[in-house]
Amino acid sequence: MSRIGKIPVKVPSGVEVKVDGSRVEVKGPKGELGMDLVPGISAVVENGEIVFSRAEGREKELSPFHGLARALVQNMVTGVTEGWTRKLQVVGTGYQASMSGKKISLQVGFCNPVEIEIPEGLKVEVPQPTEIVVSGIDKQKVGELAARIRRARPPEPYKGKGIRYADEVVRRKEVRSMAGG
Repeated sequence: MSRIGKIPVKVPSGVEVKVDGSRVEVKGPKGELGMDLVPGISAVVENGEIVFSRAEGREKELSPFHGLARALVQNMVTGVTEGWTRKLQVVGTGYQASMSGKKISLQVGFCNPVEIEIPEGLKVEVPQPTEIVVSGIDKQKVGELAARIRRARPPEPYKGKGIRYADEVVRRKEVRSMAGG
């Protein structure tokens, strides 16, 4: 039995939820999101809450999707009310980030800057050359863009240089020595 799937999603004031068959659409002050539920999972809006249930006779196979559907709709409700933000830090001598139109330009130790296109619906800010803030209403898109930016130069364990999430802890290694022993 899915424990997460049993918890109803509270709908805050100012948010409209429309369930049409297996399609759930959420509209709020920051925007609008929609998704299709897995066949066999159904959603109902009642008393300001979204309640999820599984089809009879398929409880065991649909159990993981029950919790997944509830978590994804909760993320949509949070996204249209508060939005999602992911902060990254650029660490290293001479490493920096800058905005150039609809692209983010990263100077991270390569001979040419790494340019990453910003998808529609996301907002990227560079308050300082060593700080990047990705924000938007879709949690998956925000996380994907942050991961693509980090992938340009992931942090290395010896000096800690690279692009890391603001809350990430990079485990440092001792410097390798050439002495045999």
